[in-house]
Amino acid sequence: MSRILSWLAAICLLSLAQTPATAADKEPITVGSILDETGGLNVYGKSMADATKLAIQSINESGGVLGRPLKLVMYDAQSDNAKYTTYANQLVLRDKVSVVMGGITSASREAIRPVADRYKTLYFYNEQYEGGVCDKNAFLTGIVPSQQIAPLVDWAIRNGKKKFYVLAADYNYGHISADWVKQYVAKAGGTVIGTDFIPLDVSEFGSVISKLQEAKPDVVLSLLVGGNHIAFYRQFAAAGLSSRMQIVSATFGLGNEQVVLSPKEASGIVVAFPYFQELGGADNDTFRAAWKKAYGDHYPYITDSAVAVWNGWHLWAMAVAKAGSTDRDKVIGALESGIAFDSPSGKVSMDAGTHHLVQNVHIARANETHGFTVIGEQQAVAPSYERSVCDLKARPNTARQFTPSAGAN
Repeated sequence: MSRILSWLAAICLLSLAQTPATAADKEPITVGSILDETGGLNVYGKSMADATKLAIQSINESGGVLGRPLKLVMYDAQSDNAKYTTYANQLVLRDKVSVVMGGITSASREAIRPVADRYKTLYFYNEQYEGGVCDKNAFLTGIVPSQQIAPLVDWAIRNGKKKFYVLAADYNYGHISADWVKQYVAKAGGTVIGTDFIPLDVSEFGSVISKLQEAKPDVVLSLLVGGNHIAFYRQFAAAGLSSRMQIVSATFGLGNEQVVLSPKEASGIVVAFPYFQELGGADNDTFRAAWKKAYGDHYPYITDSAVAVWNGWHLWAMAVAKAGSTDRDKVIGALESGIAFDSPSGKVSMDAGTHHLVQNVHIARANETHGFTVIGEQQAVAPSYERSVCDLKARPNTARQFTPSAGAN
């Protein structure tokens, strides 16, 4: 009897050895994410975290990468930049990830990027930002000012609005973006008649409203950021300014402000992003269906930030597959080969010299149903400023940020 059992055991082991391994059976590829899922910036982080989980699930259900599943290590930075530095070190030194994706504010990006550079771990920053980062180790999927602020300014000028007042968050994103506004407004024939920088913890805008009432701009260009700043739009409408001046914004909607605010407070605000939930096309239909299956019927709104995250994970996975390896230099080479992806927002392609995306840009107006109505589109918009200052193919050792007023930081 014991001989029979031994023989059966041997047959079972042989059978298992001859069974082809699935992706789930193979050693996983560990990847990392750091986002703000709690704290004041979770208005952005929630949808980005959800997009991260859905992207990993989507890639794994399609067979993983190189036939291996992705294992996600995810940290909540709790809207604390110091935690970004801590968790970036943990991801690269303890968790040994093949790629780090994360950061929401530009300050959080600059907490992660030096760590990833130091330890030669590939880094993706998947959020709209002020532009100019030029770093061989970093890839940036968010829209930049030449793709976003310039079209917004042009839209306002074409509609007869030439006097601009800028309200910006008081940190590097707001300051650099405000410089871009001045340049684009001057180039388009308009004038910036005032600029205020607002700390992230401010939620009382009485003095700002008074300045706007006195200055009487045609356009308020908002670069406000975070949950506290949503109060501005409510107070602006309550003061009766919505009918007297147009708000255009590079940030409104990324935190689902149009959902939180009433239609009276939000409708009419004009924004520009690659992605809006209302876009047509088979790729967006498929994406929305997957999102609905994962998160239910009552998800507030899928933001552009979420799709920037989705794009980042899929571009990285495609590059690893093309490289045949998770080796950083080989993956960078694949990303610089003109790799492209059919995103929910339309085709996106990685610009080899700048590590930014060439992507479609849509202009939209907040509507009465807590969403957006698309009113314009520009296809395959390149990161033109980044191309003018950054060529990582020719100068691969570059690791700095260029700005409109100060050259390189």
